[in-house]
Amino acid sequence: MARTFFDELNRENLTGVAYKNIHLKKATLAYFANTGNATIADMCKELNLSTPKVTALLNDLIRDGLVKDYGKIQSTGGRKPNLYGLVPDSAFFIGVDVKQDHLNLGLSDLHKNLVSTVEALPYELDNTRESLDQLCNLINQFIVELTVPKSKILGIGINISGRINYSTGFNYSVFNFEGKPLNKLIEAQVGIRVFVENDSRAMAYGEFCSDVVNGEKNVLFLNMDYGIGMGVVINGELYYGKSGYSGEFGHIPLFDNDIICHCGKRGCLETEASGWALVRMARQKLAAGASSVMARIHASAGEIQLQDIIQAANHDDMLAIELIAQVGENLGRGVALLINIFNPELVILGGSLAASQDHIRLPIKSAMKKYSQSLVSNDTQLKMSKLGERAGIIGACLLVRNKVLIN
Repeated sequence: MARTFFDELNRENLTGVAYKNIHLKKATLAYFANTGNATIADMCKELNLSTPKVTALLNDLIRDGLVKDYGKIQSTGGRKPNLYGLVPDSAFFIGVDVKQDHLNLGLSDLHKNLVSTVEALPYELDNTRESLDQLCNLINQFIVELTVPKSKILGIGINISGRINYSTGFNYSVFNFEGKPLNKLIEAQVGIRVFVENDSRAMAYGEFCSDVVNGEKNVLFLNMDYGIGMGVVINGELYYGKSGYSGEFGHIPLFDNDIICHCGKRGCLETEASGWALVRMARQKLAAGASSVMARIHASAGEIQLQDIIQAANHDDMLAIELIAQVGENLGRGVALLINIFNPELVILGGSLAASQDHIRLPIKSAMKKYSQSLVSNDTQLKMSKLGERAGIIGACLLVRNKVLIN
């Protein structure tokens, strides 16, 4: 019995004819994924292949259930050609967005549609084996509860904070155990190919593929969470840098203070312009007796969390609004620096702090205009995230789809 596309995809060290055939099948699927349905003539031109070869590839993919003949199309004359395209529910991809205190998981089909999601699943990210095991267990639970067979899931994309080498699968900030790549540690427990990605880059890609981007090719995405991350899109492509560590925006040494950052250095942007900084400021103010609805949320000021501050601001609590404005002003200085360096068409504000909407956007915009060169900033749009909490899972699904079908 001939091997299917799924069989060949999971084989390692393919050579010769087998390697060439799987490469051509992936190119065919990628073409459909990026351009939609097409005729054999269209594909011959795009893939630079003969009609018999394209026909053979399509027949194999139709046999495997990945491609469908959608019938004749209208033609101005002569024989009407057949239109071929993907079968949306023939293959799926999972996206896992790992936050500090929860997980977001999603399943997408070949047409990039999210068909299942689980959001705000309780989870505590900690650099321990127990935390990694819990992550794997929650992913396995998500897979078990799906209505699609596991064999149709071609890959899992996992977004996580830290210094990640996307090509090797290592995360040098968390879960760097046993000298093994993080993707291999997770694959051993879930039984599906795993790709790890920096959370901010995945979110950036999700937003870049959404309606918030209208033709812009040079885009910066700011992930305003407990830490501050950034995804960079240049000429429509994610920028990784030499080793995959680009986007460490939060660790620009912008302030002259004695606050030690999570990276171990002093004066980083994160020390004055992040969720961690906002929580620290709020706890200090409340402990000193400041008036706020937040004082009634927890018995102790030391228990105040980021979401408490955001919710208070959205309910017109003046202390929360003032503190977010202070963080926004500090963050805007960093955004001005980025604008002067990159001259981007668009800056997108996302992450947990984006839920405070104008309370964070307006101070950032004001500082951005104040500290950047007007000739540069006048050409830069500033927008809020359209995908919100789903940016990460959508980006993860799309990136793993690209890696499986194209790379």
